[in-house]
Amino acid sequence: MFGVGSGPLRHAALACVCMLWALSACGDDGEADDRRPVGGDGGVDAGLDAGAMASDAPPGVVVRELEGGGGIFLGEAMAPELPDGWVEQELSIAAEAVSYEAEGMLPADGFFELTAADRADYRTRVVVRRPPAAEFGGTVVVEWLNVSGGVDANPDYAFLKEELLRSGVVWVGVSAQHIGVEGGPVLVSTPASEAAGAGMGLKARDPERYGELAHPGDAFAYDIYTQVARALRGEGAEALLGGLEAERILAVGESQSAYMLTTYANGVQPLERAYDGFLIHSRGGGRAPLGEVDSGINLVSGITAPATRIRTDLEAPVLILQTETDMLFTLNYFPARQPDSDRLRTWEVAGTAHADAFLLGAMAEAQGCPEPINAGPLHFVAKAALRHLDRWVALGEAPPAGTPLEVDGMPPALSRDADGIALGGIRTPHVDAPVDVLSGAPPGGSIACSLFGSTLPLGPERLAELYASREDYLAAYDEAAGAVIDAGFVLEEDREALLADADPERAAP
Repeated sequence: MFGVGSGPLRHAALACVCMLWALSACGDDGEADDRRPVGGDGGVDAGLDAGAMASDAPPGVVVRELEGGGGIFLGEAMAPELPDGWVEQELSIAAEAVSYEAEGMLPADGFFELTAADRADYRTRVVVRRPPAAEFGGTVVVEWLNVSGGVDANPDYAFLKEELLRSGVVWVGVSAQHIGVEGGPVLVSTPASEAAGAGMGLKARDPERYGELAHPGDAFAYDIYTQVARALRGEGAEALLGGLEAERILAVGESQSAYMLTTYANGVQPLERAYDGFLIHSRGGGRAPLGEVDSGINLVSGITAPATRIRTDLEAPVLILQTETDMLFTLNYFPARQPDSDRLRTWEVAGTAHADAFLLGAMAEAQGCPEPINAGPLHFVAKAALRHLDRWVALGEAPPAGTPLEVDGMPPALSRDADGIALGGIRTPHVDAPVDVLSGAPPGGSIACSLFGSTLPLGPERLAELYASREDYLAAYDEAAGAVIDAGFVLEEDREALLADADPERAAP
C-alpha cells in the first residue's frame, strides 16, 4: 500500500506545487444503480467501436508489478486511505509509441490534423487504485499526472476521491511525461519542492524500484496515454484491473495536464478514439505543443499559444471545469471560451481558485501568501462533474448547462458585486450566503500564491446588514445549498458536507 517511503511528498505544499503553471518562465439520495451507470444502447457512442485504433501501434504491455525501494512515489498531500477491499498497485507498462506532427500551426478552432511521425520504445509506470468486484461500477478514470512541480502529482484524485470511492470507480494515474520519469528542469519551484528533490525523476530518486523505466520524450507522451487506455481494454486488463472489465474509460487532467488533454482531444482522440469522455480541469486558453524527443515540453509555448477551442466534431463528450483564476490573468482561458454543444459543456464556478485550501489541507495556512488562500468549495462541483460525465457517456444524459461567469470591460475583467464576489457562474452557498469573500483573483506574493486566490472575511457591520440572526443566515445558506444541488452542480450525497461548511457563529452575535 501507499505510504512506505513517500517522505516529503505527503506535504501539501509540494502537492499543490506539483500542479502549478510555469508562470515564472512567463515573467510573472440516489440508489446505487443511479450512481453507477452501465453501458448499453443509450450511450453517446452507441454503435461506436470503443477504443478503435487508427494507428498500427500496439497497446501498452504490462511488464510487471513494481515493488521494493521506497514504495509508491506520488506528489499528494496525504495517504489515500482506501476502504477495505480496495487494492493499490504500481505497474510498469511498455511498448513502442509514436509521436505526432502537423503541417503548419495548430489551428485555433481545434481541428488538428495530425499524422504519426517518429517511433520509440518506452517503459513507464501507472498507479492503480481499484475497488472489489462487487463495488465496481464499470468506470475507469485515467488521470494524466501533473509534472509542473517536477514530480508526478495527482490533483484530480484529491478533488474527486470521495466520488471515486463511493461509486466504485477505478483510478489510474499515468506517468505520461518525460520529467516525471527522467527528471529535468522544474517549471515551478519552491523551497519545499526543492527539498523533496523535484526534478530528479523517478529513476534517479529510487533506482531500485524505478531504474528500468525509460521515457523517450514528450513527443511520445500522447501515444503513451493512448496505450494505457488500450491496455485497460486489452491483454493488460487482467494485470491492471484484476479481472474487472472496463465499460467506460474517462480521461482526466488538471492544470498543465489540462493543456495536454486539450491537444490530445483535438488531435489524437479523433485518430485513436481511445477514451470515452474527457474531464478537462483548469485549462488555460492555449494548448500544449506536440513535444520533443528526449526532453519535456516547453509549456511556455502553450501558455503563449493562440486561444484554442475544443473541436466541435468529437464523438466523445468533453466537460471543461474552470475556476475564476483560470478565466483571465496569466492562464487567460476567456478568449477560448465557446458555446455548449451536444458534446461539450463548460462549467465556470464562482468563488473558486486554481489551487485552494481543500487541496492543501493542513498546510494551507503555511504558504506565506499575503491573504488567506481560497477556502476551496470547488471539490463539491468537481465530483458532480465526474458523475455527470460518466452518465453522459454511459446513458447519453448530458450534464446541465452552467451559467458563465460574467466578464466585462476592456481589458476584460470578472464582474463582481459590491462585496467583491464574482457574478454569474455556478454558485455555491459560499458565494450566495457568504460570510467571506472567496475569490480566484491573484492576491500577489509568490508565483504559487498567484494561483491560490483568497478568502477575506466580511466585517461585522456588513454581516449584520445581510443577516438579522444566525437562523436567518442558516436559512439563506440552506436555500442556496438546495438550489445548487437541485440544479445538479453538487451531488445529493455531498449535501451533509456542504451544509457543514456553514459558519453561523460568524453570521450574527
